[in-house]
Amino acid sequence: MISVQITDLETVLELRDRYLAAVNAQIVHDSWHSRGRTTLYRIAGASGVLGYGAVGSSSGQPHDTVKEFYVVPEAEPESTSLFRAFLAAARPRWIEAQTNDPFLAPRLRVFAPDHAPHTYLFTDSQATSLPAPGVQLRPVTKADHGTVFAHTTEPVGTWGLDRDGTLAATGGLFFHYNPPYGDLYMEVAPEHRRKGYASYLLQELKRIGYETGHVPAARCQIENLGSRGALERAGMYVCGAIARGPIAI
Repeated sequence: MISVQITDLETVLELRDRYLAAVNAQIVHDSWHSRGRTTLYRIAGASGVLGYGAVGSSSGQPHDTVKEFYVVPEAEPESTSLFRAFLAAARPRWIEAQTNDPFLAPRLRVFAPDHAPHTYLFTDSQATSLPAPGVQLRPVTKADHGTVFAHTTEPVGTWGLDRDGTLAATGGLFFHYNPPYGDLYMEVAPEHRRKGYASYLLQELKRIGYETGHVPAARCQIENLGSRGALERAGMYVCGAIARGPIAI
């Protein structure tokens, strides 16, 4: 008999460690658990604990989206039945999965056939040696915050590209993902776009990430062709996507 019960992160921490090791990639919403954005379920059978599942949502919304699902290798033959039991207990409306997640992505295709991708995921593929296009990389100081250009998509970064005493771009790495990954982010002032600044800054942020013991990763909206091009020129490539769809089975 399959049992699915609400639990806490500590109870399934060992299972989740095994899940992270098996995926071996950046989990974009890894911090949702510590931020209270998920409800976790322990899945068990006659032989003991078999896995766990998580449903979540962005801040303040009902937890109605399957975000993680993992079963131990010996329970893999039963995984479809276990997933159905998890759905019956959690009663989610959606599945959102990284397509490079070998546990949840197959369930997305079967149980949410009308899914669609909305975000590309990037991993590093090669070191680049792009030249500095008339700018100098430097740390962003508190004094810069009063004069830096208005950011509309990303926060002011910890590193910037200085052009004649003015910051033309800023960026950094987010570390609220599963270790050892650091997520690259950057924004270029509108008047300085299409000059090679974005790809050069990303290249340097990759270097800083490695020097501090992190593995660079990134993501961008699928429709953001400019960001995708900059990431690719900086040696990153698309390793997957985040896709979402309504549960139909």
